[in-house]
Amino acid sequence: MIYDLIVIGGGPAGYVGAIRAAQLGKKVACVEMERAGGTCLNWGCIPTKSLIKNAEVYELIKHAEEFGITVKDVSFDFAKVMLRSRGVADKMAKGIEFLFKSKKVDYFVGKGTVGKDKKVVVRSADGKEQILEAKNVLLATGTTPRHLPGLKVDGEKVMTSREALAIQKQPKSLVIIGAGAIGVEFAYFFNAFGTKVTLVEMLPQILPQEDAEVADVVAKSFIKHGIEVFTETKVEKTEVTATGVKVTLSGKESKTIEADSLLIAIGVQPNLDGLLATGLNVDLEKGYLKTDANYQTSIPGVYAAGDIIGPPWLAHVASHEAVEAIEGLFVAGKKPHKVTIFPGCTYCHPQVASVGITEKKAKEQGLKIKVGKFPYRASGRAVASGDVEGFVKVIVGEKHGEILGAHIVGAEATELIAEMGLAITLEATVDEILSTIHAHPTLSEMVMEAVAAAKGEAIHI
Repeated sequence: MIYDLIVIGGGPAGYVGAIRAAQLGKKVACVEMERAGGTCLNWGCIPTKSLIKNAEVYELIKHAEEFGITVKDVSFDFAKVMLRSRGVADKMAKGIEFLFKSKKVDYFVGKGTVGKDKKVVVRSADGKEQILEAKNVLLATGTTPRHLPGLKVDGEKVMTSREALAIQKQPKSLVIIGAGAIGVEFAYFFNAFGTKVTLVEMLPQILPQEDAEVADVVAKSFIKHGIEVFTETKVEKTEVTATGVKVTLSGKESKTIEADSLLIAIGVQPNLDGLLATGLNVDLEKGYLKTDANYQTSIPGVYAAGDIIGPPWLAHVASHEAVEAIEGLFVAGKKPHKVTIFPGCTYCHPQVASVGITEKKAKEQGLKIKVGKFPYRASGRAVASGDVEGFVKVIVGEKHGEILGAHIVGAEATELIAEMGLAITLEATVDEILSTIHAHPTLSEMVMEAVAAAKGEAIHI
């Protein structure tokens, strides 16, 4: 049998691309090395959000007195907290496997290697091999966490995000190197359950890709809750000791910290190992697969989407890229587009979400802008819910009033950002947002108020 498409990788790009091709009536196979859902569903997005929800519930119970509710003898079982996370991931993986079956996508578990003439060798864990043939191949193998040179990851004293999702014993103290979304989310989770957390970032702010004011709110909140936050600080030396780890810092903070464990969250690297047969070469760009306007690699008939083609390393972007690639391949007249506007979300507390450009970037580009801000403390719904930390900030083009960017820090920020993403896609203006009635009392009213503030017309501040 010759497939219309073989997808290598079953994560957000891979499984979405496979299902979309099947919807278009194509004969499709998906090859996944571990389990359907890939890193995101099994060892990333989904299980971490489960852990964060556990932390939110625990913190809410601890502050129940603020709501007039008395709760005594609150405790937790860390192993069960972790077990719930694994259960959620397992349930979602089964869901993807069901979708493959219902959509008639052939699913193979094993390591896929692309050879000449788009033949794919699938090697299962027991060493057995089978060869699949395809007219087209989509590479969607994603990324793996970067390690620190010379430091062995053992899953106990030294971890990446993957190992941190599988531990059963809670570390009493933890150093996290890297304060991007992954580092910040784990800092929040472990701190909520009582681990002494130190967060180290070499750049001037945590969450380096976010608006500076947003990052400052999160940093201050973290410090208030007992997390040590070091920015403009480099790791000079790491050492595994008999009792844990020793980390030597330099820069804005120069000191040596001892802790039970170390979590490395310094970014990712492309998962290219064994993807192509010996002698089959492909063009790379900064280490990632280089693709053209149709998401095709330098090998004719071999396409790529998701993290494997480079930043932004986001599951929702990966899925969108895969759909674009598949429709460009199989839908007559469809011209794929490369992603330029997308939301970024960090699920710590307070939550962070953004879309479009920051105020700093707009000024660097010489754009004439207006900025509107609205604080959570002025929202009736936020006050009623006890969620008064944070703000909504919008960047508006001065001449036409178009929405150029939005940045939210606070409760449900990751849900609120969708409206601004749609506004940017539709090239909506301030007046169009303001003419759209927002329900009261809701957190979404803050988006409207922030937009109004850009015109000097906010009612409640």
